[in-house]
Amino acid sequence: MDKYSFSPMNRNSKIYVAGHCGMVGSAIVRELKKQGYNNLVLRTHSELDLIRQSEVESFFRDEKPEYVFHPAGKVGGIAANSVNSAGFLYDNMMIELNVIRAAWENGVKKLLFLGSSCVYPKMAPQPMPESCLLTSSLEPTNEGYALAKISGLKYCEYLNRQYDTKYISVMPTNMYGPNDNYHPENSHVLPALIRRFHEAKIVDAKKVVCWGDGSPLREFLYVDDLAELCVLLMNSYDGKEMVNAGTGKELSIKELTEVVARVIGYDGIIEWDKSKPNGTPRKLLDISKATALGWRYSTELEEGIKLAYDDFLNNPMRAER
Repeated sequence: MDKYSFSPMNRNSKIYVAGHCGMVGSAIVRELKKQGYNNLVLRTHSELDLIRQSEVESFFRDEKPEYVFHPAGKVGGIAANSVNSAGFLYDNMMIELNVIRAAWENGVKKLLFLGSSCVYPKMAPQPMPESCLLTSSLEPTNEGYALAKISGLKYCEYLNRQYDTKYISVMPTNMYGPNDNYHPENSHVLPALIRRFHEAKIVDAKKVVCWGDGSPLREFLYVDDLAELCVLLMNSYDGKEMVNAGTGKELSIKELTEVVARVIGYDGIIEWDKSKPNGTPRKLLDISKATALGWRYSTELEEGIKLAYDDFLNNPMRAER
């Protein structure tokens, strides 16, 4: 059998989940355990710094994982990306390339790399098919992060082409759910809104100010639904092209704020600061490839926001970040 011949995971397979403490990584761990995979190799950032090439090389040489899920990375919203584009580019490229390279050097049977829908052009056709990658310019506010993610998925593609590896890439839409980052400045739009409306409710604030004009259209996927797709792809997908992950549904940021306010119980005024950037006007993924494999999301947005808000309330340290 070829070194990189495709074979599904079995219950005793040694599986490494990079970034297992993060939102996506922890969801993948939950899904793996739910399906009976218990031979998991996990390391916290203090135990293994993925930016340090020597540490990553030693880890793979010593542990020899058979399968790798790679959602690890530095993430943030428009504000964080805009002020720290160099950091987002450097940290993510180092993390991605170190892990993927070490996986290849140590004969990992299959690797799944998690990218982001921001890899697609700012003015991409809607819904965005996988084929529109690199067809025009990126959204400037998160260009550094997008370039890093493009580098990771292209590195997987090149290894597949040169060495017949089985490294696949998944491009998810906006994610939310347990273990999200609720930092007031560095979080993505949905967790940022959860925190903002919660704090406004606690102090009985008369209004909440949100960025932009509320017009951009966005798609949101509950993280446990993504995790289910990731395990499915690891076991059954051997295609050369990346796979989009989303719901196929979109709503405006204005509509999103109204849903979040309703879930949290805030009934004040929502005001829009139009001096702040909107970001990409529309981001809806073409998910026909994922659905053709038999996958469909199961968590509707309002239900998912309720679950995310419960997570926020029941994890004080996370809420304070």
